[in-house]
Order: sequence, then structure tokens, then C-alpha cells
Amino acid sequence: MNKRTLRDLPDSALRGQRVLVRVDYNVPLEGGRVTDDTRIRATLPTLRYLLERDARVILVSHLGRPKGKWDAAYSLRPVAQRLRELVEAPVSFVADVVGAEAHATADRLKPGEILLLENVRFLPEEETNDAALGEALAALGDVYVNDAFGAAHRAHASTAGVAEVMREEGRPAVAGLLLEAELRFLGGALQSPERPFLAILGGAKISGKIDVIENLLPRVDRLLIGGAMANTFLRALGLETGLSLVEEDRLAVARELLERAGPRLVLPVDCVVAAEAKAGAATRVVDRDAVPSDARILDVGPKSVGMFRELLSGARTVLWNGPVGMFEVREFAAGTEAVARALAEAAAAGATTIVGGGDTAAAVEAAGVADRMTHVSTGGGASLELLEGRVLPGVAALDDRAGTGAT
Repeated sequence: MNKRTLRDLPDSALRGQRVLVRVDYNVPLEGGRVTDDTRIRATLPTLRYLLERDARVILVSHLGRPKGKWDAAYSLRPVAQRLRELVEAPVSFVADVVGAEAHATADRLKPGEILLLENVRFLPEEETNDAALGEALAALGDVYVNDAFGAAHRAHASTAGVAEVMREEGRPAVAGLLLEAELRFLGGALQSPERPFLAILGGAKISGKIDVIENLLPRVDRLLIGGAMANTFLRALGLETGLSLVEEDRLAVARELLERAGPRLVLPVDCVVAAEAKAGAATRVVDRDAVPSDARILDVGPKSVGMFRELLSGARTVLWNGPVGMFEVREFAAGTEAVARALAEAAAAGATTIVGGGDTAAAVEAAGVADRMTHVSTGGGASLELLEGRVLPGVAALDDRAGTGAT
């Protein structure tokens, strides 16, 4: 990674300084409590690194989509409470973002203390990357750290705007330890993977992942396709797909990709079908050329799982983005769970296994193997855009390492 990180800064640049850290605390809440603290825990290494160096830590995050309005349902106050339980440092919260109360509270912070500001998306200027808000955020800190990979693909005031102001004024704008790890693993898989390099792509639609496929095809040794997006490829082969989700307007693209990829693109050979995509539905396994006209393909079948597992067993680098079936419904979760276990086995055999964020991260968590993966990304949309080969605005705005001139 050609961007400066926290590790590039001398301890003297942090000691006693106000360090503004953009985190991704967009976590689920229920009854005023955090129900999944994965994203909070993911930032703890960065927070501890700063606290050990006596920094004064000011956290800025978004939560949900309040559409630029103050809404108690999207307050970060419950997140502050959960953070207090996770970190051995005083944590304060202020119901302000860049106003007088926020500045006064930040100025009172002592070394080794943390302040969490209120939801930055309560301000309409956040999502428009308003220059004035970027400057107001920059005024809160002496150093800026972006540790919010999940928001790094957004050109918002708290990601791109504030970093640009810090750079212009000669103050550090660097990547946190979490962001550094995300870029190292995802970027490393694309640029210099240990081979064989396999990628697994799933999810609902081919249209949402065409750019990912285009970017991965020249790089991978095998590209395994699952999920509903496989249906469009099967239809492109001339196979019956029944009532399954198929993107008719993408059939020509699917045919072209199949022809160009040849044996590198691997499709399921059997599938789990049902009349309806709902819990309790009666299911059966059929070969991919025997799908009934009145059924829907909702998961990969056991033959496909066996084929995927065999390919994965010889891999040295594996990248997985998107479940291979409708895993949120118990009847159609077996394929995704089996792939998760196969990845865990590959990791135990020495492969680097990288799991994209969002549903895929939820799938390995549900399968109980998340801790056996080399890296589980915290960013769904960000990881997808990185895999597409796009520049992430929140990363591009950070300081370049000396002599790289990279973005």
C-alpha cells in the first residue's frame, strides 16, 4: 500500500495530540443496545495503538441513513456505551459533531481519553462533501486517521474532505491499522497473489458484479460462480432455469464472458430447487440440466460443493465475495455453509483466505468459521469497488508515502 499509515508516524507526532479518527460504527441497534459489535471490535487495535501513545482520540462515524436530519433512532449514544465496555479507557460522548460543544469537549480531553461525536450523517453537508464541513472536522484534530474501510468508497466530508484539508495544511492524514489491513489483503490478492489463486463470486445479480468479473478474470486461475447470478450463466449455456432469477438483458454478456474465460470460469453442476423461495419449502437436488420448469434454483448442490472443495483444497489464495445460495433461509444455506467450511480448511492448510464484507462476512460468522479465515473484510460496498479496480476516495485523499506519488 502506497499510503502512509499510523505506523509511519513517530510516537512524538501522536503524544498529547488530538487525533481525529474516522471509524465505521454503522452497527445494528435494538432497544437502545448494540446487537452486533463486530465493527467496533475491529477498530480496537487502532484505538489501543493511539492510547498507548497518549493520544487524545476523537471518533467520528455515521450510523444508518438519517438523511441529513437529527433523529434519536440513529444516535451513536448506544455505541459509546458499548465502546466503554470494550476499551480500557475513559469514553465520553457528545450530542454534537462540529459545533461549540464538540470543540469544547475535544479540547478538554486528556491523553489516553476517547470522545465519540454524534452521527456525522445528521449533517446534510456530510454526504455532499461540503468544503466547510471538511474544514470544521479538520479543526477538531492535529492528526487525521481513516480507519473506516466500510465508508472509504464514499467521497464524503468525513472521509475525503477532511483528509484533503489536513494534507493542504501540512497535518498528517493516514490510514489506521484496520484500513491498512483491508488494503493489504484485498489489494495484495489482486496485485501479487500466491498461486493457485481462486475467487468465488456469488450473490443475486451478474449486473452488480460484471466489473468485478472483468477485473478478476485476467488475475485468477479459477473463478467459481454461485448464487442466483449463476442462473444467468446457466441460461446463457442454453439450460432450463425454471422460475429462477435470470437477468435476460445480461445473457449476451454472460455468453461473452464464458467464451473468453474458458475453463477458468467454473459453474455449479447441480442445484437445490424449490417451488418457492421461503422457509419450509420442499426442496430437492437436481443436475443443472434437469431443472423443472416450475421450480427455482436457490442453492448449489452437493456435487458442486464437492467440486468447489476439491479446487479450494489446492489453492494458495482464495477470495470470496457473495453467498452461493439464499443462505438466509435455512433450507438453502447448506451450500454457503459448506463453502465457508472449505475455506476454513484451506486456511488451515496454509492458504490465504479473504472474505468480502456484507453478506459473505455474515455467512462465515453464521457458519462459525470467521475466526479461521485469514481476513474478513468489514466493508461490503468498499470491498466490491476495490475488487472492481476502482480508486476509493477515502483512501486516495490520504498522504502518499514519500516518493510514491500514488493515489
